[in-house]
Amino acid sequence: MGLLSGVSSFFGLDIGTTGIRLVELRGTGATKVLVKYAYVPVESKILQSDSKADQQKLAQTISNLVAEAKLATRNVAVGLPNNRVFTTVADMDRLPVNELGKALMYQADSLIPTPPAESKIDWALIGDSPKNKTQVEVLLSSVPNNFIEQRLDMIESTGLSVIAFEPDSMALARAIVPAGTVAPQLIIDMGNLTTDLVVTMGDAPRLTRSIPTGTEAIIRSAQQNLGIDDKQAQQFVYKFGVSKDKLEGQVYQAILGTVDLLIGEIDKSIKFFQTRYPENKLEKVIVTGGASTIPEFPLYLANKFGLSVEIGNAWRNVSFAPERQNELLAVSNQFSVAVGLAERNE
Repeated sequence: MGLLSGVSSFFGLDIGTTGIRLVELRGTGATKVLVKYAYVPVESKILQSDSKADQQKLAQTISNLVAEAKLATRNVAVGLPNNRVFTTVADMDRLPVNELGKALMYQADSLIPTPPAESKIDWALIGDSPKNKTQVEVLLSSVPNNFIEQRLDMIESTGLSVIAFEPDSMALARAIVPAGTVAPQLIIDMGNLTTDLVVTMGDAPRLTRSIPTGTEAIIRSAQQNLGIDDKQAQQFVYKFGVSKDKLEGQVYQAILGTVDLLIGEIDKSIKFFQTRYPENKLEKVIVTGGASTIPEFPLYLANKFGLSVEIGNAWRNVSFAPERQNELLAVSNQFSVAVGLAERNE
């Protein structure tokens, strides 16, 4: 394979709600070699802001991070936050691929929440519809143009070249679910402000949702209900979590309302999935982000839903020196999206 065919090297860039992460991998095939990974914390309000000044600060931060990491490439695949991307599965009549694309655009108005003319729309054919064998199932994603354009301008102002934008949910699934997994898997990625849910089946996401409850809401409920400051609330949540017997269950009681709110939303998503795919039983839950670092949260999930729950490993398809194992596993729960972006086969 010639090194110059297409884009041979690029890195993955995850612009989160509390920081920026990047990962560069090398090689083709199922397992790639880790070249670099890097992280810089950024104030939430800068990351959430659309103002020119904050966008410039963000560009400068990315520029500095890329320079410090001494990356071998200026090409980048960029994640799109799930709360900015609308993804749905639609049933369509069986048509030749070029006609299917046109038919989708005709119906886009009724399928996506933003005006089609103001949206970037992507679609992929998944296979037969589970509801009607004469139809096919299509995965449809849309993002407002102005968000994509603003992000593109901001990143290109740093001298980087964007080769792809991809929803975080796709990248997350690529990093965490073993390729070739047929049975449905539910990924729960708890961030600072939101918790992203992705149900994958046969290498394709079938349901993605962003729930506006994350670690911040859980910490805030500990703070308010226990009458402690933010720092102490953080320590308590990450030390005792949803454990009933630690600290006489005080932290458990303080955060239970918020945790159960989240569990209720997860339950709705599981039911929605099972209604659409009654033949395909959800087998496993994979947790990452805060969902894997809050003590006993995975166990709480397992008991609530009667499903096996495992901790996701972002580096599962990445090879690295054995002595780096502890260092990398310690940050695995924060790097799934960045790794998944770097694992794209361009």
